[in-house]
Amino acid sequence: MTSENLYPKVTKELADKRTALAPEVMEAWNHFSKSVFKDGALPEKTKQLIAVAVAHVTQCPYCIRSHTKQAMRKGASKEEIMEAIWVASEIRAGGAYTHAAIALDEMEK
Repeated sequence: MTSENLYPKVTKELADKRTALAPEVMEAWNHFSKSVFKDGALPEKTKQLIAVAVAHVTQCPYCIRSHTKQAMRKGASKEEIMEAIWVASEIRAGGAYTHAAIALDEMEK
């Protein structure tokens, strides 16, 4: 099975169906997203790099594509994007490593 079969391509038709099924929620989502990513204490470029990292931790292929594209549009270099992904990788691996304490605690009971 290819990813094309697992993850449908994002199309206007799919977006329209999603909106038609819950228009008020979609409007709220769009407002929320725009609010979150606008320049504030953090510039949008930084927010997009954070989003790239989080998308890799949550393993959302749609988010990875979208936020990588947006990060580049906001001026992020390929090197910055890759570093963000490495940070996400380290934090995710760190979670597994530190949770070993739970297994070690259980083994001692």
